[in-house]
Amino acid sequence: MLYRLYQLFIALPLVLLATALTAIVTIIGCALGGAKTWGYYPAMVWSRFMCWGMLLPVKVEGQELLDKRQSYVFVANHQGPYDIFLVYGYLGRNFKWMMKKSLRNIPLVGKACESAGHIFVDKSGPKAIHRTYEQGRKVLQNGVSLVVFPEGARTFTGHMAKFRRGAFQLADELQLPVVPVTIDGSFDVLPRQKGISFVTWHRLRLVIHAPIIPESQGPEAVLHTLEQSYETIMRDLPERYQGFIANPDQ
Repeated sequence: MLYRLYQLFIALPLVLLATALTAIVTIIGCALGGAKTWGYYPAMVWSRFMCWGMLLPVKVEGQELLDKRQSYVFVANHQGPYDIFLVYGYLGRNFKWMMKKSLRNIPLVGKACESAGHIFVDKSGPKAIHRTYEQGRKVLQNGVSLVVFPEGARTFTGHMAKFRRGAFQLADELQLPVVPVTIDGSFDVLPRQKGISFVTWHRLRLVIHAPIIPESQGPEAVLHTLEQSYETIMRDLPERYQGFIANPDQ
């Protein structure tokens, strides 16, 4: 009860203020010509604040496996809203998101994401999908990486659903390493459900696995990387969340 009262009367007002300020700073900073800096660092600080403000402990593993000069395609399981804060705050890499087109409609936040150069996935037709991939190719340069949730939707159960091929095909075309990322604890903190709910105190864990270096190219290589990424992420989840369960929202 004390934790809920803290969230309602202390954390929530601070979170709303921090979100608005972060969005405004990002929009203005990017408009002045510093999208690489202003599109990443304000949101990184905001994301860490979202964890600190809710008193959630965070453990990060595997940052030492990454080369700062290399662009990567990061693929992660999608447990809940706190995935965003965990990845943005603690991945330790300048990156762009590949996100649902509908997120552009969120007041201030959607505009900030657009200003920062994040990629909105448009599935309205072949031409729109092609434009999405072209934008991804432009982003993946000079050490800037891309983060994708290949499931495309948050889990309802904490388990992983199937992975879609898009991110792996893009990595294959550009011959970039794919980095599997396991998110653990986000579902326990804020599971997917109808209506507004309180945060539950739980440890958050972000596991950055070894990059999968491309050794060949083509459909078989795409499938191999997809399967290897899926198995790697699954293996580091708690036993109660291991195993495939279909997501009706996919």
